[in-house]
Amino acid sequence: MPYVNVRILKGRSREQKAQLVDVITTALADICNAPVAGTHVVIDEVDRENWAVAGQLVADRDG
Repeated sequence: MPYVNVRILKGRSREQKAQLVDVITTALADICNAPVAGTHVVIDEVDRENWAVAGQLVADRDG
């Protein structure tokens, strides 16, 4: 039973997240022969003020 945890910045639409889950699930099934019914994908959404890249908060880089 594969378990995938994805962390992304907040702001994606429900449709985008559904597409992401579908692509990840399909890739696991195709590449690893993982059963679709047993594949779990969890999306953790992080606020821009709680994510940093190269020592700078993403919230500060955006604006």
